[in-house]
Amino acid sequence: MANGSTADSILLQLKTEGPRTAKQLAQVLGISAMGVRQHLSRLQADGLVDYVDERTGVGRPRRYFRLTGEGHGCYPDGHRDLSVNLLELSRSAFGEDGLQELLAERQKMLQRQYSERTRDCADLGELVARLADIRSNEGYMAEWQSDGEDFLLTQHHCPVCSAAKACEGLCRSELETFRSLFGAEAEVEREEHVLNGGRCCAYRIRRR
Repeated sequence: MANGSTADSILLQLKTEGPRTAKQLAQVLGISAMGVRQHLSRLQADGLVDYVDERTGVGRPRRYFRLTGEGHGCYPDGHRDLSVNLLELSRSAFGEDGLQELLAERQKMLQRQYSERTRDCADLGELVARLADIRSNEGYMAEWQSDGEDFLLTQHHCPVCSAAKACEGLCRSELETFRSLFGAEAEVEREEHVLNGGRCCAYRIRRR
C-alpha cells in the first residue's frame, strides 16, 4: 500500500469506483486537482496507477486514472499461492470430479453459515445488507444499493481471485451460494465479473 492517507484514499477510490479523472478524485477527497495530480504522479512512478485517455465528443480527451495489476495487488488476495497450490494438488490427487466434489462440500458449508447468520433478517433488503456485511468481513469490499425494485450487491475486491482463475468452479459456486440463500424470495444474476474483464463482481437481486 502506498504511504500517506491521501494516496491510500486515491487507491481506495480507484479500487471501489473504477477509473476516475483527477477532477473527480479532487471533488471526493476535498483537495485541489493539482494536489491529486501530484499524488497520482507518485503512484504512477510506483507502478500502482496508470491512465487511459477517452474522447467523448469535441475537445480534448478526458484522462482517466486506474489501478494497475500491482495496484490491485495492494489489497489482500487470501493467501494466493497456498490456495492455488491446494487446488492444483486436489485436481492432481483426486481428478476433476474429486475437485468438483470438494467445491460442492465447500458450497454447502457456506450456505449453512450464511443461512445461520441471516436467519433473523426481516425482509429482502435487510438480507441483502447482511450479506454485504458478511462478504465485506471476508475481504470482498462489498456494498449494496437499491435499484428501483431490485437490489445490487457489488464486490469491489476478490480475495481469492488467483484461486478463481485456477478454478472457475469457485465463481460458479459463489453464484449458486447466493441463489440458495435468497431461495424463492429473489432471483440472483451476475451482471459484472472480474474474470471476464469487469472491474468488480456485481449481482442483481430481483424480487420474485
